[in-house]
Amino acid sequence: MPFPDNTPSIDELINLPVGEIALLPVDLLAAMQREIDVAAKQMKAVTARFSTALEVRFATRAAEVRSASGKDTGTVRFDEGDFTIVADLPKRVDWDQDRLAAMVERIRAAGDDPAEYVEISFKVPERNYVAWPDAIRQGFEPARTVRTGTLKVEILPQGGAQ
Repeated sequence: MPFPDNTPSIDELINLPVGEIALLPVDLLAAMQREIDVAAKQMKAVTARFSTALEVRFATRAAEVRSASGKDTGTVRFDEGDFTIVADLPKRVDWDQDRLAAMVERIRAAGDDPAEYVEISFKVPERNYVAWPDAIRQGFEPARTVRTGTLKVEILPQGGAQ
């Protein structure tokens, strides 16, 4: 189904005051939402494709520069014509939680403070919390803060079909 002829384009929408957009008829808002969703999917796909092309073009050279610098990860810079290419290969470190817990216990057993070596945090899955008996929940309540996320509003045709 084509979008209504009077639907502002995405280029026009970016400059419209939010108050004006909010006052548009709901069918027009729904059409705009569909158009934005299509454009967002397209932009995500083209961004991924473009990033892959940059990787194909510059990854080998970046790896050579990184190796010559004695680095396995991180940011390197090199020139390509009149441009400077900045290639960042971030370091991602994962720690085995069970082994860390065992190390914390060894440090504690040796009389040292594990907090000098590791950051220790506690988390309670919300699903577990709501399933607990009231008496247990009340004990944890002072340590719990509830924040909300960002409101997401979606306009769907009657019956929920898209």
